[in-house]
Amino acid sequence: MADVEFETIDKIYPGGTQAVFAFSLTIADGEALALVGPSGCGKSTLLRLLAGLETPTHGVLRIGGEAVNDQSPQQRNVAMVFQDYALYPHMTVRENLEFPLKMRRLPRPDIEKQIQWAAELLSLGELLNRLPRQLSGGQRQRVAMGRALVRQPTVFLMDEPLSNLDARLRVQIRAELSELLDRLGATTVYVTHDQSEAMTLGDRVAVVDHGRLQQVAPPQELYEQPANIFVAGFIGNPPMNLLPAKITPFGETRLRLCLGEQSLPLPPSIAERWRPWLDAPLTAGIRPEHLSLTGQDSGLQAVVHDAEYLGHETLLYLRLEGSPLTAPILAARLSGIRIFHKGEAVRVTLNANYLHLFDTAGVALDHGITGQATSIRPLNHSGIPL
Repeated sequence: MADVEFETIDKIYPGGTQAVFAFSLTIADGEALALVGPSGCGKSTLLRLLAGLETPTHGVLRIGGEAVNDQSPQQRNVAMVFQDYALYPHMTVRENLEFPLKMRRLPRPDIEKQIQWAAELLSLGELLNRLPRQLSGGQRQRVAMGRALVRQPTVFLMDEPLSNLDARLRVQIRAELSELLDRLGATTVYVTHDQSEAMTLGDRVAVVDHGRLQQVAPPQELYEQPANIFVAGFIGNPPMNLLPAKITPFGETRLRLCLGEQSLPLPPSIAERWRPWLDAPLTAGIRPEHLSLTGQDSGLQAVVHDAEYLGHETLLYLRLEGSPLTAPILAARLSGIRIFHKGEAVRVTLNANYLHLFDTAGVALDHGITGQATSIRPLNHSGIPL
């Protein structure tokens, strides 16, 4: 296996469209890195650059410390699993697995040894004589992975390999894939638009938007310490609630958080870290699980907009009283089943320990009890990186 390094990579297509901007990232030997972002953000372009299917316009791409900008896909010894599996329909499973080894002119005993290893690893032994059309979606996905693995590549690339599976099978295969990557210890780059896959499969997760790296961190850190508004609003389901806010004086020494026409007093232990941004225009962020309903004489006044009953929890969607119709809807995650009616008046409060504040450039200011976060790149007012 080998490490991978993107060094200030730009990719500009003929016609002038730029898909990747000054992208720099190092992936450690044996690490599983998940690349996640919205459709069209550049993550598949990054994978194709690594595979040798595209060439960087500027910058250096290294595998195992060696620059590979001018190397062909065959010279790089990377293996790729595509979302459509790309199996040869006229070949059996065994023949599909053998094909890349025959192309490398390996001796027959070595080919048999690799096929046996992959079949045992992926539970394909009973499927070796079947054609792809005789396999389920999950089985085809395992064959595609096996065909990549038998090559013993230095880097294992996956381009949304679970996207064609139904929801139930996707969860099952995701668990199997997570266990497989742990056992292999292979350097893996996994591209997906599904953040659940990214958070489950990646040792670290790199969030990309408009061809720029927004943040790279382990899954828990990414969730708890988003570096900017884009990451905060992209990671999480439902995502973090984001509202225009100000910190203002309250009494002689205390501070309060103002959200539209309403406000909440901040505990003294929390308020002091926000004092440097007194009266500045900010964006407040709070995860749905850190909102809760409160009594009739406290909290923020809100109206129920909608509710989703999911058995183990209820997702409650709220609009703050006095806010314009264009204001964001708040999402609150409540345990168990709670029955609400549209238009019902409620009061809601937040756990200030988990309050996030972002400046006018969209950069995180502080993270309460979770510590500091580092922004990769500031955003402009449209949420586009500067």
